[in-house]
Amino acid sequence: MAGKYVATSTITIEAPPSRVWSVLTDPGAIKEFMFGTDVATDWTVGSPILWRGVWDGKQYEDRGSVLEFEPGRRLVVTHFSPLSGQEDAPENYHTLTWTLEDQSGATQLMLSQDNNASADEAEHSKGMWDSLVKSVKAIAERA
Repeated sequence: MAGKYVATSTITIEAPPSRVWSVLTDPGAIKEFMFGTDVATDWTVGSPILWRGVWDGKQYEDRGSVLEFEPGRRLVVTHFSPLSGQEDAPENYHTLTWTLEDQSGATQLMLSQDNNASADEAEHSKGMWDSLVKSVKAIAERA
């Protein structure tokens, strides 16, 4: 059964949406803010996206697909990790939605992850995403 809990993390970044967008879609920046992950995709709607790396000493290859790609505004991808121990089935995928809102030269960045099975699982995910969006902020603001 699909989870009904959503984890959301929001941060204000002192950089324009175009800069934040470039951080979100640049493989080098993704590796930096996403815990050493290598990403492979062409960012075309419908295309696959793969995240590869090592987490807690275990190699992983997470997968999903690009659902929406609106430069400077919105990026939506699905995500499944075999490290979850769940079956690779549609009901076990999360949807990650990155939304950028212009705030007079700054950017409000919101990341949400759906399909969490419980409030505790959503809270755990939120903690991870809070750390991740802080890293996006640091990268976007230093350039």
